[in-house]
Amino acid sequence: MGSLEEEQLVQMVYDFIESESPSSTSSSSSENQPLHHQSAYLTLQELLGTVKDSEFHILEKVLKYLRNITAGKVANLNKWIVMRLRMDGYDASLCKTSWATTCNCPGGDYEYIDIVMEDENGGPLRLIIDIDFKSQFELARPTPTYAQLSDILPSIFVGSEDKLNEIISLLCTAAKQSLKESGLHIPPWRTTSYMQSKWLSECQKVPITPFMTFSRDFDRTNKEGNNSGHSSNSSKWAPPIVKPKSKDLGSGSGLSSQFSKMSIDCC
Repeated sequence: MGSLEEEQLVQMVYDFIESESPSSTSSSSSENQPLHHQSAYLTLQELLGTVKDSEFHILEKVLKYLRNITAGKVANLNKWIVMRLRMDGYDASLCKTSWATTCNCPGGDYEYIDIVMEDENGGPLRLIIDIDFKSQFELARPTPTYAQLSDILPSIFVGSEDKLNEIISLLCTAAKQSLKESGLHIPPWRTTSYMQSKWLSECQKVPITPFMTFSRDFDRTNKEGNNSGHSSNSSKWAPPIVKPKSKDLGSGSGLSSQFSKMSIDCC
């Protein structure tokens, strides 16, 4: 990758972070809200604004993949991103969580991406990637207070489990308050336990077949066949020609010689 393309890609990541960050208008309007909302807003703003090098680098990769994707060509976007990350040398997996219904939390399932890598100190670090993060916190008839919080959430999340857990706790508390003020019942799928189960419960690694490599090899084989001037439709199968093995019997076989001798004796 050339230096110019690298600079453009880094700028794209910065533009993405800035576009997802709160505007000056929303920041000033939050000052008119109650003190507890201002505290929640500033806490969320600080959480989202603190981006480690590892998170920035993975976000850069994901945005690059999505920028080069052809619309309508990928059936499962999460699987495709996992394959691309693996091709670039990352220990990426497609994770699926599934939890049973309890008295406080209905059952459900969810799918996201994770990467296991080393942190700055050489220890294990697990990053969670969700390309549809913001929509998970949408509410019906949100109050202006909750709308300001949910508006600054990124559409693509890349971060640690601890960071994600703090965001979930903060948003679910605000959602509960918003629904109460709107006179709406709090649905169980907007509780903290349900939202935590999506990303933080025990997950199963979904096996992924390297279909992209097979597809490239298959296409290359077809192109080579077409370039050779032979069409797979025009060629018909024919049984192989079997030639009988030749056997050196001299002037005649032993059996014919015996019959000839018998005829001479009889005469």
